[in-house]
Amino acid sequence: MPATRVYDRARGPLPRLAEPFSRRARERRLRRFLQATGVGPETRIVDIGCGELGLIGVAPELFVTGVDVDERPGYPGTFVRADATQRLPFADGEFDLAYANSVIEHIAPSKRQAFADELRRVARGWYVQTPAISFPIEPHSLLPAAHWLPRSARRRYWRLGAGGDADELQLLRRRELEALFGPATRERFGPLTKSWICLAPPPVSRASPRAAPD
Repeated sequence: MPATRVYDRARGPLPRLAEPFSRRARERRLRRFLQATGVGPETRIVDIGCGELGLIGVAPELFVTGVDVDERPGYPGTFVRADATQRLPFADGEFDLAYANSVIEHIAPSKRQAFADELRRVARGWYVQTPAISFPIEPHSLLPAAHWLPRSARRRYWRLGAGGDADELQLLRRRELEALFGPATRERFGPLTKSWICLAPPPVSRASPRAAPD
């Protein structure tokens, strides 16, 4: 599987400048994710908000089911189109781990509790990452302080950036994330907090075997 670009569909020169740093950051995050969760090829993982590739794009050896609100015809694995703020078509505890990387900031605040409840229903453990609101660079537009501006000023400024929806994106504070998923640890960029991660490792003994091919 070819290496994925973090800002593959973003516009302007900013993504080209940010791409090497973002790629290295995601590689570090993947290593830490694998170490912290202990997941392996037999662990059943559901990637909520997987996009076109998601977790399976950087760790194809893992047993991942992708879920997204949009159709993803090129997704290289098992895929289910569904809205995680509503009831997902999975049984309680069907997965060992739910993975949601930079997803919850795209969900309206009024629907975040429903998202968290559903994620925790279908999986026995979870890994939820979201950009820190205190970090000075808004990670979707790649613009300094874009997420700190009032909505009206933000829309105009956002047009200069790499992309993303200025109205849709609402970054969370640490306490907001912890109210949904429990204690959060910080991911640093130098002395700054770049993102927050909530982790409940899956019970290793409950990991389900991968189904054998027909």
